Amino acid sequence: MLALIALIVVIYQLVRNNSEEYNKIVLSQRQASYSSRTIPFRRGDIMDRNGTVLATSQKVYNLIIDPRVIHSGDGERYVEPTIKALSEYFGYDEGEIRTLLTEKADKSYVKYAKELNYDQKVGFETYIKDKNAAFLKSGVKSRIRGIWFEDEYKRTYPYGSLACNIIGFANADGSNGTGGVEQYYNDTLVGVNGREYGYMDSDTKLQSVLKQPTDGENIVTSINTNIQVALEKYLNEWQTEDIGSKVAAAVVMDPNTGEVLAMGSTNQYDLNNPRALDESVYTEAYLMELGRKEAVGVYKREHPEDPAISPDEAGKFFSQSDILSYGKQVAWNQMWRNVMVSDTYEPGSTAKSITLAGALEEKAITPDTEFNCEGFIELSDGVHTWKIRCHNHDGDGIINAEAGLMRSCNVYLMDTAFALGADKFVKYQHLFGFGEKTGIDLPAEADTSKLVYAPDKLGKTTLATNSFGQNYNVTMIQMAAAYCSIINGGNYYKPHVVKQIVNSNGTVVENIKPEVTRVTCSKSTSEFLKEALYQTVEAGTGTKAKIQGYRVGGKTGTAEKIPRSAKNYLVSFVGFAPVEDPQLLVYVIVDTPNLEGEAQATASFAINIEKKIMNDALQFMNIAPSSETDPADNLNARFANNQEGISSDAMGEQATSASGDETAGEETETLDSGEAETVNETLPPVTDEYVEPAEEGDGFGLPDAVPDEEEDT
Repeated sequence: MLALIALIVVIYQLVRNNSEEYNKIVLSQRQASYSSRTIPFRRGDIMDRNGTVLATSQKVYNLIIDPRVIHSGDGERYVEPTIKALSEYFGYDEGEIRTLLTEKADKSYVKYAKELNYDQKVGFETYIKDKNAAFLKSGVKSRIRGIWFEDEYKRTYPYGSLACNIIGFANADGSNGTGGVEQYYNDTLVGVNGREYGYMDSDTKLQSVLKQPTDGENIVTSINTNIQVALEKYLNEWQTEDIGSKVAAAVVMDPNTGEVLAMGSTNQYDLNNPRALDESVYTEAYLMELGRKEAVGVYKREHPEDPAISPDEAGKFFSQSDILSYGKQVAWNQMWRNVMVSDTYEPGSTAKSITLAGALEEKAITPDTEFNCEGFIELSDGVHTWKIRCHNHDGDGIINAEAGLMRSCNVYLMDTAFALGADKFVKYQHLFGFGEKTGIDLPAEADTSKLVYAPDKLGKTTLATNSFGQNYNVTMIQMAAAYCSIINGGNYYKPHVVKQIVNSNGTVVENIKPEVTRVTCSKSTSEFLKEALYQTVEAGTGTKAKIQGYRVGGKTGTAEKIPRSAKNYLVSFVGFAPVEDPQLLVYVIVDTPNLEGEAQATASFAINIEKKIMNDALQFMNIAPSSETDPADNLNARFANNQEGISSDAMGEQATSASGDETAGEETETLDSGEAETVNETLPPVTDEYVEPAEEGDGFGLPDAVPDEEEDT
């Protein structure tokens, strides 16, 4: 009895003297089970116009180890069972886990494995439950403790590289996007994290608070996945199975809304692994070369007062690993770059329609105005004398406006520009969007404001070359949007790639409506140019763009790149259909085909790609033909050739008549315009815009410059 009384006294003293400390320990242990945790938001999906998911966020789970809890059991009774469970179920290394538990024994949160799927999570939780039940049944105190799962979302792109320039990619936690819609609409796609936490109220009762996350909103783009697949298929065929080029790119638009239906280039990357570089292209030696060049700029930015260094000197100031890192960053930027929006180039003869539109609007010429083409014009800027030739070296003779466009006559366009004058010429350049940003909802649109001439800097020589698309720069999206206005009656629609913003419940938050920003030309000018562009395909330089059953219009382009002495070319074709009510516009450029010199300079390379894209797009859009189509060139016929209608090729096999038979059906084509018939009777046929090789020392050429903010030539 005395011993029991003594024990009670001792316990009483302990409780009285240490009650506050013990209360803190108990409360902290209770609250630990309700520790604060973040509940991640789900980044919004990106879909095509028909609901096909192009980017989504899938829930994944991180495996979290709590070493403090694992070590809390008497006699370390949680340690070995937990280590064994992780090793048996997941195959993790026991020694590695044991070391981690020793080194981080005082930690409560260690992220051990990332991005486990739902089946792995549920399977392991069931495994733990069964094992612990077996321990209890057998009467042992061992338990599996201190393992839990944390929710997370992983951004995935079901179609890999498809539409990579339009979509872009998001970082691991979904908080930021790089490139494309992911970057431009990042604030729309991201949500707000939720939170769960526990606290003690004034009565020391444990309270739990749960704040649910707000998910990001979904984006519905204007992209048609079928057309996008076709576009990329034919670009890749050109690059891998045909001549190929430095780069080739294409844009498909609805001319009546400004919606981009497809857009892509031969620069593609896997959205699920955007930093993977093609080792056959980006060798270590090449990356080091890129890195040394980049290091020069880095050094200049970091040491603005010091003398510049050369790439060969970069190794003296930067480590090899730093230079390699710079090289990889340059390579990634090259790979992620959106050619259609961010790159500029001299457009060549596709710009002739804009020159004619301005001249017709200002009544500087009429459709019946005639000029005489003798094959070249000789001009002088006071310093140099230039003989600027037509691509038809023999000359086109006396021709009117329609024939000038059909035959892509440089001389006719130069005379037209002279009649229009520098001030009005520049006015229409800007009216059609050259030198202006289109405002497309994609990041990194090039600023071309300094890449077109101001009226007071536009001398007669540069006015002449500008008239047919040389000596100033544009972007693809600028040219495509300008042509949309030409063929839709004169309305300039702001190009865009997003149609709707939809919340996580499926409710439309915002409709992105077509926006007319200005009128570029009258309806009568638009009708004339549509007919002239139709005749260009029927009997001019674009005949290879014909598609049986459809009335197609279009314009070829062949631009000589700077430096002119290198004899490198960018060729292009812009086509639209049907001519009577344009529903589709397809614009293709091929930059520096893999040939030497003037062999590059044929617009057929671009026409052949454009024709295939247009042919498939017309059918995907269910645009009715005006006459009987080629049965062999029907998509259904191509799919039918595959067992069960399924092909390993996403678009099936391309029929011969659409892939390379440039003469198919040409013998049966007839002209609808009596005026065009007269032109063809008096002039030799033109089947392509092609630059004949120049003779050495003949004095022909173009100025070797475009305007910039420091220098005008």
